[in-house]
Amino acid sequence: MKDNKSKVSKVVIAGGGTAGWIAAVALSKKLGELLDITLVESEQIGTVGVGEATIPPLRTFHKLLGIDEREFMRTTQATAKLGIAFENWGQKGDRYIHSFGKMGTSAWMCDFHHFWLRGREMGFDSDIGDFCPELQAAEAGKFATSSNSPINFAYHLDAGKYAKFLRTISERHGVTRVEGKIREVKQDSESGCIESLVLEDGSTVAGDLFIDCTGFRGLLIEQALDTGFEDWSHWLPCNRAVPLQTQATGPALPYTRAIAHDAGWQWQIPLQSRVGNGLVYSSHHLSDEEAIERLLSNIEGEAITEPRVIRYQTGRRRRVWNRNCIALGLASGFVEPLESTSIHLIVTGITRLLQLFPIDGICPSLVDEYNQQTRDELEKVRDFIILHYHMTERGDSEFWKYCKNMQIPESLAHRINLFRERAHAYQDGGELFRVDSWVQVMLGQGLKPEGHHPLPCLMSEAEMRQLQDKLRSDVDRIVSGLPTHQEFIDHYCRSSDREISL
Repeated sequence: MKDNKSKVSKVVIAGGGTAGWIAAVALSKKLGELLDITLVESEQIGTVGVGEATIPPLRTFHKLLGIDEREFMRTTQATAKLGIAFENWGQKGDRYIHSFGKMGTSAWMCDFHHFWLRGREMGFDSDIGDFCPELQAAEAGKFATSSNSPINFAYHLDAGKYAKFLRTISERHGVTRVEGKIREVKQDSESGCIESLVLEDGSTVAGDLFIDCTGFRGLLIEQALDTGFEDWSHWLPCNRAVPLQTQATGPALPYTRAIAHDAGWQWQIPLQSRVGNGLVYSSHHLSDEEAIERLLSNIEGEAITEPRVIRYQTGRRRRVWNRNCIALGLASGFVEPLESTSIHLIVTGITRLLQLFPIDGICPSLVDEYNQQTRDELEKVRDFIILHYHMTERGDSEFWKYCKNMQIPESLAHRINLFRERAHAYQDGGELFRVDSWVQVMLGQGLKPEGHHPLPCLMSEAEMRQLQDKLRSDVDRIVSGLPTHQEFIDHYCRSSDREISL
């Protein structure tokens, strides 16, 4: 066994699925000439496979890897995603969209929502979303993209087809796939580092660096290395999900729906020929049988899969890089699917590894930096998700009463107080969610600022009206020039294996 100061040349990825093949494609395309990369997976072990909604940074990752967007969208039956529509979250009957766009125009001293708040004080009857092209395009069911397009978007995709798509690219760039179940993880008796994976047929796969993509099991990072887990279920009480796919019944909407119910929420993710559905819930407030029945009674179109219960626990591994093993995807921890961050966190995890890759040997400073960056990133994502549950006016069920009254992290309480008192929102360095995201969700959940920045008070009523009219006109011009989302899909990336004609 090589010690931690030995060069790293053999990388072994344990597990396939989205996490495994994202790791494989990134490493092979960027460091493939320096590495021997092997991925071990078994066709007998299913993947969770419900990460079908993404966020915009995935497009940057694809560009980094030279992935052709049209080919990707055709192969994965992808559609465009401009944001998420949240229904029944603040109160029953409420609806708002967290879009991926930027609202209005900002000054260096303060962001646009301060001007919007001042306009409301002047009596202007406008919604913050009136000044966002992505939000208005989502509401109108319109979309288009080009190299010159100002529209910021992500994708809805078939996670299973996505993994196969990435596998093809990875194998083309030298990744070796080994079929088989992992029977044993062999470790060095002195250092505790992983030496090899022993498969059920008795064969072994040795390596210098191991990437654990075995999902919630954490076969390497937890079962072998006993890393430990930090539980966040007191802040994020949902611990079950039931996914179900249905045939599409109409044109695909360019946004995800997240519909709150009395013990959690339900998703709808439109692909080209089907819709991904799922019910997320707390098992303390809803039984598995009740959840399945509720989901089946709230779907449109014919079911094409059987509902299955996925059990999970929110939280994170205490270290995602332990010895010579790095956990990626569900093996590293899980927040929940509400803001579609799962695939993004896989991408940032492997991107971080590329930036800190221990080619000359694993050293403590690299490991500490990787773990610290990962911890900071996930805690900020966690706070944003908790915001949706905690900042609610619902009190119609024990679940929502708990969420409304629970103690929250001090970091989130600070953000809420800043926005409530002075409408101040911010994005820390390296933080995923932008100011516009925090503002849209806080306003959408019913958090009303008591004040705002003084700069907009320097504008007269006529100047404020002129500003808002121009911004609204610019948005109308952009949106009116877009085709429908379905027209775009049919022209740009229609899948060859679409099962129905819409």
